[in-house]
Amino acid sequence: MQQFRPDPIFLACHGCACWRLRQASRAVTRHYERALRGRGLRATQFSLLALLTQTGPLTVSELAAKLGVERTTLTRNLRPLETKGFVHTMTTETDQRMRRVELTAAGRAAAAKALPAWQRAHASVAPILRRWKLENLLKAKA
Repeated sequence: MQQFRPDPIFLACHGCACWRLRQASRAVTRHYERALRGRGLRATQFSLLALLTQTGPLTVSELAAKLGVERTTLTRNLRPLETKGFVHTMTTETDQRMRRVELTAAGRAAAAKALPAWQRAHASVAPILRRWKLENLLKAKA
């Protein structure tokens, strides 16, 4: 009987920080998504609205940079928020090719309504994340 030997490429990826951190990130995102269920927002949408409450209007490029996402990803995330009337996008006065994103009153209200659920999710996951150390994360079983 031949002994099973994991592929070295799989082993290199499966045990690396990138793999483990992506898994942890998805788990944390699922936690926040469950908390926001029924509030009309996803975790990415809440984060976007929360940023706009602090910064005021930003161009798509500025917003993407602050969120750490690609502009195409941001554009995809903005569509449902525009449809719901939570944000408004318009061209800038100085360059018609650039779009500026502005939080609406409905968007601020939606973020305020979702805030308690977000805070509860954070309160329940923060102690766990503080206890984790990178070494433990890297040793964790998938």
